[in-house]
Amino acid sequence: MRKIESQMVEAVANHVCWKSSNTQVIYSAVRGASEVYLHNNLIAIVDLMGRTQIMDGGYRKSNTTKSRLNALLSRVGGRVFAKKFEWFVNTPEGVKEFENGMIVA
Repeated sequence: MRKIESQMVEAVANHVCWKSSNTQVIYSAVRGASEVYLHNNLIAIVDLMGRTQIMDGGYRKSNTTKSRLNALLSRVGGRVFAKKFEWFVNTPEGVKEFENGMIVA
């Protein structure tokens, strides 16, 4: 895991706001969730129960987005991977096709 991703995961786990380079975590006590942004595009929402909602950022699925999501999903046993340029998510329930906004518990 990259240093920036370790810091991002730590910020999410500690429920604090954090920003470095192209990655930002915004924690909302009212919502009880951390929002994770890459290049100002929302890529994940992690709630206090550990449920992680994942998105591709609204444009082409990039390796950087996939790497950031995998750092977050490592806490819940999930992983995003590509096969023939299509994204899939390995979850505790099995492999699923990536859907924007899907929740990995």
